[in-house]
Amino acid sequence: MAGISRAIRACAAASRRTLAAASGAALPKEEAAAAAAAGVRAAATGRRGRDQEDGRRVQWVFLGCPGVGKGTYASRLSQLLGVPHIATGDLVRDALASPGPFSKKLAEIVNHGKLVSDEIIINLLSRRLEEGEEKGELGFILDGFPRTIRQAEVLEGVTDIDLVINLKLREEALLAKCLGRRMCSQCGGNFNVASIDMEGENGGARMYMPPLLPPPQCESKLITRADDTEEVVKERLRVYHDLTEPVEEFYRARGKLLEFNLPGGIPESWPKLLQALNIEDPDNKKSAAA
Repeated sequence: MAGISRAIRACAAASRRTLAAASGAALPKEEAAAAAAAGVRAAATGRRGRDQEDGRRVQWVFLGCPGVGKGTYASRLSQLLGVPHIATGDLVRDALASPGPFSKKLAEIVNHGKLVSDEIIINLLSRRLEEGEEKGELGFILDGFPRTIRQAEVLEGVTDIDLVINLKLREEALLAKCLGRRMCSQCGGNFNVASIDMEGENGGARMYMPPLLPPPQCESKLITRADDTEEVVKERLRVYHDLTEPVEEFYRARGKLLEFNLPGGIPESWPKLLQALNIEDPDNKKSAAA
């Protein structure tokens, strides 16, 4: 983890300049890309051969459209395997909650369904890895990174990804899930009020995804994310297809992509995902019913 953190931190030299310029002129894209590439080359030189020394565990990536459930399944696997779940969406939301001009600029990007720039994401990720390094973390499950070919190349330049899990779900179900998302303003818990019941495609099994309702103490405190509107969600899906689907091919060509079609809600999908990963959950019944 230490080697990865140093490497990504080197790649983020241009990112920090972007952050510092949040209230002023933006860093030219060509200059930022050149600086990041130079950082990759310099950092990768000192990284090679350190993986075994670091004693790392799994290093996995979750891909999938916004709202597909990457965070849900990555979090469950994180707990099961004992490795940290690092979600760039959470890192962005933490940055949005921080005071200052950068959070305002970031809010403009997120609330319009646009992807946050590579420079900003790499910077936030490097900070998170530094924190994990201080805690002695080993391995990781990344959720939301990489989202572009450039990010995938940066990641490949600094560490070896073992497996990339690509979660897939029908777009109409994705839209319903995103519009049904709710969060408790008091405890921060995530819930979903959507009840999805759809005919199967091409004669397949019917898809049913029950709502994930809040406990009574949270019912009156539910709020909707500002970016969970139909217009913004559709824009996020369009941006994903344009920019992130090539990342799927990037890992498919390297033989590291596992495509998993979600058959329904958590109780149905979780045990099948574990089966696809050849993982046993000693508390599978309890986990699936949670």
